[in-house]
Amino acid sequence: MGSKLKVAGFIAIGALAGALATLQVQAVAQRSLAPLPIEELQQLAAVFGIVKSDYVEPVDEKKLISDAIGGMVSGLDPHSQYFDKKAFKEFREGTSGRFVGVGIEIGMEEGLVKVVSPIEGSPAFRAGIKTGDLITRIDETAVKGLSMDQAVKRMRGEPNTKVVLTIFRKAENRTFPVTIIREEIRVQSVRAKVVEPGYGWVRISQFQDRTVEDFVRRVEELYKAEPQMKGLVLDLRNDPGGLLDGAVAVSAAFLPENVTVVSTNGQLADSRAVFKAAPEFYARRGGGDPLRRLPAALKNVPLVVLVNEGSASASEIVAGALQDHKRATIMGSQTFGKGSVQTVRQLSADTALKITTARYYTPSGRSIQAKGIVPDVWLDETADGNVFSALRTREADLEKHLSDGSADKEGRDPARDKARAEERKKAEEQLARQREALKPLPEFGSAEDFPLQQALNQLRGKPVISSKTASERKADTGTR
Repeated sequence: MGSKLKVAGFIAIGALAGALATLQVQAVAQRSLAPLPIEELQQLAAVFGIVKSDYVEPVDEKKLISDAIGGMVSGLDPHSQYFDKKAFKEFREGTSGRFVGVGIEIGMEEGLVKVVSPIEGSPAFRAGIKTGDLITRIDETAVKGLSMDQAVKRMRGEPNTKVVLTIFRKAENRTFPVTIIREEIRVQSVRAKVVEPGYGWVRISQFQDRTVEDFVRRVEELYKAEPQMKGLVLDLRNDPGGLLDGAVAVSAAFLPENVTVVSTNGQLADSRAVFKAAPEFYARRGGGDPLRRLPAALKNVPLVVLVNEGSASASEIVAGALQDHKRATIMGSQTFGKGSVQTVRQLSADTALKITTARYYTPSGRSIQAKGIVPDVWLDETADGNVFSALRTREADLEKHLSDGSADKEGRDPARDKARAEERKKAEEQLARQREALKPLPEFGSAEDFPLQQALNQLRGKPVISSKTASERKADTGTR
């Protein structure tokens, strides 16, 4: 049968690590794909018929089809995914930076949800919830035993609906309920402050729709408060990625005009591209250059970029570009290694397919995939060493991850995988023994933030306490 399947949709360049991706959505024309394998499709139809007629209880036909598509795509690599109606809605919320909820940034501590920060102006902020508060119950459900994702889903909901959070406030040694009316929240992905006279700190937690606008506003405020800036720390730790145009724009804010920021390469013509530090590569359609208001001094201010194992995709693009152009000193630990490009094709009004179509390369041609960015200066998480980093998963640990695209196709090294598993087990056992004495890592940007203090020492020309134990993890070639 010579007919060809045609799919219309949207292309998005980028990736989410965990539940998030680097995306740049643009309309594309319909394109033809390879002829359909009729014999295999007949077999798929036969299996569908047998399950529908012979399974022990009735099954939903739409769910069967959805599961079949999901299984087909999930077998490709860790980042290709089929979005049903619910998943697609959550995906769009993640990249837009808008959702309906209470408005808090959270973490986990002792099995409870810990408030990292209430979002300014949100219902939680207005209700008096504070940084450090622990949430013990969400409505009638105990938080103990819930994953962070499960807790988040319970706090989100429809606009103008009520949720009751039970709060334990350590400083006051009391537990009390707080009733909050959910509303649409707009996440602030950029924070900034003068950490000491002459030195500023800018943190990007994720690259979203409004990140560039927020970045420009925060930097303007920073220079207004401290016109004689001697050094700047760009904090990309635990930044899982986001929109590609945001990564290009933030890189361009510090780089000379028209230098290469990142390139991509894949089978599709659209996936072979070079993105440069110029407005045409990051400005939104119909808008001017969003960086035009930035102070000129930003191009030359001494710069340190903080990264860790949780820095992925778009944040790796920024770190790689600034490192290759020798514009910044990269400090911290080796990044996640999420260097693949995802294309998002909308299948219907409510469903879509996210599929890997290319790899990212830094300006010097290095592949980020399965390796990440190796810092110029290795730092531990705390003055006592790396407490949790050995337990963090990186791209090279994921099943079916892509290779780095090099000529070396020998595959995974069993000996290295075994050594890595033993190291992880040892770290878990050590943490279990020390759990009573372990303290949660300090909040990023606080006076107790050890890597930030070392970054400031680097900018001031003072001695830096670099890691004596951290070492580079080579790229795995994947399991394909």
